[in-house]
Amino acid sequence: MIWSQDYDPLGMPWLSALLAAAPVVVMLGGLGVLHMRAHVAALAGLATAFVMAVLVFGMPAGLATRAVAFGAAYGLLPIGWIVLNIIFLYQLTNESGQFTILRNSISGITDDSRLQLLLIAFCFGAFFEGAAGFGAPVAVTGAMLIGLGFTRLQASGLSLIANTAPVAFGALGTPLVTLAGVTGLPLMDLSTMVGRQMAPFALIVPFWLLIAYCGWRRALEVWPAALVAGAIFAVTQMLISSLHGPWLTAIGAALASIAGLILFLRVWSPRTIMHVNAARLSRYDERVEQTDPAHADAHPDAVVITAERPTRRAVARAWLPWLILTALVFLWGLPFMKAALDAIFKLAIPWPGLDQMIRRMPPVAVKAELEPAVYNLNLLSATGSAILLAGVASGLLLRMPVAEIGRTYARAFKSVMPSLLTIAAMLALGYLTRFAGVDAAMGLAFSATGVFYPFFGTMLGWLGVAVTGSDTASNVLFGGLQKVTSEQLGLPPVLMASANSAGGVMGKMIDAQSIVVASTATRWYGQEGRILRYVFLHSLVLGALVGVVVMLMAYVSPFTALVVR
Repeated sequence: MIWSQDYDPLGMPWLSALLAAAPVVVMLGGLGVLHMRAHVAALAGLATAFVMAVLVFGMPAGLATRAVAFGAAYGLLPIGWIVLNIIFLYQLTNESGQFTILRNSISGITDDSRLQLLLIAFCFGAFFEGAAGFGAPVAVTGAMLIGLGFTRLQASGLSLIANTAPVAFGALGTPLVTLAGVTGLPLMDLSTMVGRQMAPFALIVPFWLLIAYCGWRRALEVWPAALVAGAIFAVTQMLISSLHGPWLTAIGAALASIAGLILFLRVWSPRTIMHVNAARLSRYDERVEQTDPAHADAHPDAVVITAERPTRRAVARAWLPWLILTALVFLWGLPFMKAALDAIFKLAIPWPGLDQMIRRMPPVAVKAELEPAVYNLNLLSATGSAILLAGVASGLLLRMPVAEIGRTYARAFKSVMPSLLTIAAMLALGYLTRFAGVDAAMGLAFSATGVFYPFFGTMLGWLGVAVTGSDTASNVLFGGLQKVTSEQLGLPPVLMASANSAGGVMGKMIDAQSIVVASTATRWYGQEGRILRYVFLHSLVLGALVGVVVMLMAYVSPFTALVVR
């Protein structure tokens, strides 16, 4: 029997929305306030969501159980598969000594840790977001920053903050392609609109990242480099998103930013060089350094960057695994490659007892429609498989014995097992709340804000990503609601549908999935709550600033002229 979602089961929208928020409050509160381990907080949030879905929103228990299983499976593939294999690649290069050489070669571009942070977290991270998404950029940049001597808290938190500007165009434009499909709005209009909404933040995020790392004074010492990286990224992102579409926007902007920043650093350098150990620590960071033994050994190389410059041959050898990774991840992201690999092996499995068994209702959907629940078992075309191939190929080219490569993979698997459990639980929570209509009940509370809807509608996108861990999932969840509500309020539908995706990018840094990926990549297991507390205010303020930009575009001239209608 098909079950229809009910977004106000109590007949009081405010109370239904309040109870709908309980799973999120339990999970984030458990992480950030009660200092629970990530998997405990995730399971507590999942249990709360199950109770809300069944007892409050009336979802049949069997459907709820199958939704949990579906979400957990998605958490393991593709998300967990990416995390496992990027840790394997990192450990392979670290144990072979190649990561030390790579670290020193980056210091050859610049000795300044602030500029290294811009280059790796902002520029390289944007490339991996554009090519792969789904946690890959945080995993890669977190591992690289640890190798450069950044503390685990810095490597985790700063990687999350940096992974914002390109998220709406991540994984070859998947979030916006999905948004166009959900809303029926023109894809090029959505792409152009998001490019314009995110342009100010492509400029802001590099400065924000540096200030979070070392404070205002030291950040301003390298403002020309931050301006170059951000301006090139913003202009390129706007041009590609409006002239070509969403597919190559993040990749093109990232490559232009990387090239521009490296060329700029050939002719400019800051007056003072700041090494990683000189970063200003907040009182909170100092307490962590002093009281947490697990953190105390987080940066054994922080005191000094090796002065000896490696030979060109050694540098090329050290960069080889990461160049292979970049090439394969990019290749795997191309549509023709995905199609070819899926033709070899792909199973589209309609989830038994869940697929087409739930009816999404207006106003969340434009019209009543059945929810698909199809699990794509596409192991060959999954991004994690490209990362695995890069690791194996790198090990062989570095002339490591096959047995040693296998032992490294086994050690990586053992180290990420707790994280895989956490990711599975968190994705199960996200999918259960979506299928039960629990998230939609929260969304409808935002839609009742009238003239302030451009701001709160943007924050709805932020909330959607914070809960589901995906800008794509948030667009699926709230895209139809944004279109319907904007039409009722006389706002341009393209503006608010795009705002859902643009606001969502700032929620990416606090979603539990990304935080677990960051903690795993930096090998700071069990400290997800500290990472959440480090990034939460950044996420909230940046999300609110996106809301302010959307409000200006909705009502204030000349910003209204930027709206695609």
